[in-house]
Amino acid sequence: MAKTYDYLFKLLLIGDSGVGKTCVLFRFSEDAFNSTFISTIGIDFKIRTIDLDGKKIKLQIWDTAGQERFRTITTAYYRGAMGIMLVYDITNEKSFENIKNWIRNIEEHASADVEKMILGNKCDMNDRRQVTKDRGEKLAIEYTIKFMETSAKASINVEDAFFTLARDIKAKMDRKLVRQISALYNTVRFAPLTKTLLSTVVLTLVLWAFVANHK
Repeated sequence: MAKTYDYLFKLLLIGDSGVGKTCVLFRFSEDAFNSTFISTIGIDFKIRTIDLDGKKIKLQIWDTAGQERFRTITTAYYRGAMGIMLVYDITNEKSFENIKNWIRNIEEHASADVEKMILGNKCDMNDRRQVTKDRGEKLAIEYTIKFMETSAKASINVEDAFFTLARDIKAKMDRKLVRQISALYNTVRFAPLTKTLLSTVVLTLVLWAFVANHK
């Protein structure tokens, strides 16, 4: 059966228990919200295919348990992740402070070039806010990570967050492809005629990759 997508991106949602990771995932994948809190046990995932820049991107989104006793299970899923969303609850100071611990876990277990984004969830609950938006933005700047405040309940910025992360991953993949082709060309040492022929082939490949990803 032919593939129904152009790219497959594996994403992770990480953060303390109760910050709303599962609700964010359901809002994006099902456009639904369930106020009944059931803690994720280990790992769960959803799939949604989106259209981005004329390409079909299949997002495989893994929802990880935030409890310490599941930490050894969830760290195994860091490997191969192309994008990670770090989620905290704006009404829970501790969950915000623990984002730095989650970043350390990423640095230890995930790929060095994984795309990251910080989400301050439950932004609809301003009357119970403990973490200002400014603090979230400053933390993101400190780690050179993008930041958004979201609300799974009110459907605020959830769609934008996933599309932004997917777009950043795709852009990084496109740049990596061009670098790889350029490196191939620069490391080959052939006779002038052969090298001229190779130049034509490489240029054709670069143009083909560019057109394929932007048409």
